[in-house]
Amino acid sequence: MTIITDSGAPEMTYSKTRGVVAVLSAFMKQRRMGLNDFIQKLATNSYACKHPEVQSILNLTPPQDPELMNSNPSPPPSPSQQINLGPSSNPTAKPSDFNFLKVIGKGSFGKVLLARHRSDDKFYAVKVLQKKAILKKKEEKHIMSERNVLLKNVKHPFLVGLHYSFQTTDKLYFVLDYINGGELFYHLQRERCFLEPRARFYAAEIASALGYLHSLNIVYRDLKPENILLDSQGHIILTDFGLCKENIEPNGTTSTFCGTPEYLAPEVLHKQPYDRTVDWWCLGAVLYEMLYGLPPFYSRNTAEMYDNILNKPLQLKPNISNAARHLLEGLLQKDRTKRIGCTDDFTEIKNHMFFSPINWDDLNGKKITPPFNPNVTGPSDLRHFDPEFTDEPVPSSIGCSPDSSLVTASIKEAAEAFLGFSYAPAMDSYL
Repeated sequence: MTIITDSGAPEMTYSKTRGVVAVLSAFMKQRRMGLNDFIQKLATNSYACKHPEVQSILNLTPPQDPELMNSNPSPPPSPSQQINLGPSSNPTAKPSDFNFLKVIGKGSFGKVLLARHRSDDKFYAVKVLQKKAILKKKEEKHIMSERNVLLKNVKHPFLVGLHYSFQTTDKLYFVLDYINGGELFYHLQRERCFLEPRARFYAAEIASALGYLHSLNIVYRDLKPENILLDSQGHIILTDFGLCKENIEPNGTTSTFCGTPEYLAPEVLHKQPYDRTVDWWCLGAVLYEMLYGLPPFYSRNTAEMYDNILNKPLQLKPNISNAARHLLEGLLQKDRTKRIGCTDDFTEIKNHMFFSPINWDDLNGKKITPPFNPNVTGPSDLRHFDPEFTDEPVPSSIGCSPDSSLVTASIKEAAEAFLGFSYAPAMDSYL
């Protein structure tokens, strides 16, 4: 159900009628899915499949990126083909080092758990991935990219840090910073929308993180409120780097069809090569959502939403400043060659008048007091995590290695694909 105002523009609120609540409920559940799962669901909807734009998008699968071209089952990798994710410099780490306390997140390949290290009592977020699930969907290279990007994040204040990684025969473990201020999505869901100064603060910290990734020739590609966390003080922390694309030079492009449906840029939907400006489109979509409560082209009907992204002009209600309006129009420019950021990347964003109140040195030094404090009492305070996660029991298999006598041939094959995954940083990396 879409409510139309007198002007013909969708009324972007959460609580006008029960119908709007139903729309939002469907929206929240839908956006939790990965794109592959979403497309499979879409493919079963006969009405949606009749739409020409959706038919075109469905024809994209399997993706046309060379790194993902082969969709046929393949034999186990030979020693010369094995995925090597770096030096195995933390060989003693094991699941039993941790006391796994709560599930705090879920994804396509596993779970994120709050864990306390048994030797030093420090709290971590441990991301546990199932090797078989990764191999089944041929996502080894995305896991490698996620790990590689995590290794480069230690020097930026708004990117989650990796302490070390290790593996068992059947699972991969990322030991990450524990961030418990809640997802931006969780707070937005509760408050409907944010006032402009608060939205500006978050957008500035997000833009700083994206600009840093771009300086490393990394395109993030999956910016959305679920991947943006608040730390205990209220600062932004960007997480989940599974869709990052490395080695994209300033004028370089890629063509993988990936992302989250509500935030896909027009050039991605058009199956055109795209560049780092895809991240600035996503920043525009997130800023719009912070100010209005829903993504800019959202529709409960997926075919209509894709058509809106490709063809519908951006509609902005008159309750934001001219600076915010100008920035949104620049970021949500359908032609990427005219999008703000296409010429001088983050510098263009940073210098926009919307961000004129921001002192960027103070921002990066975390010297600006966040507009919202999560007020958590300590690591065990889980008030800002979705009960959908925290109410779920911790699987007993998470904290132990499989008995070698029970390891099947398929698990052994999976184990061979991730030789060298384990990693420990230099001792001074976090000083």
